[in-house]
Amino acid sequence: MKRSLATAVVILALMSCGSGDSAEEQTAADTLTRAQKDSIVSDLPIPGAGGVGAAMRARDAANSRTDRHDTIR
Repeated sequence: MKRSLATAVVILALMSCGSGDSAEEQTAADTLTRAQKDSIVSDLPIPGAGGVGAAMRARDAANSRTDRHDTIR
């Protein structure tokens, strides 16, 4: 029991240390915004991708209505 607990603790400690990737590789993946990632997902041939695109269009339409409403005097 103690041996398996110690092994689990060591594995968890090693997993929390990070992947060892260089900083350049990590920043390249982090440069995409959430909207850009969602746009990529909406073009993929996977279930639910169309829903992501529809949600993005609905968000854009709502933002457009809000902008028009804010300009009314």
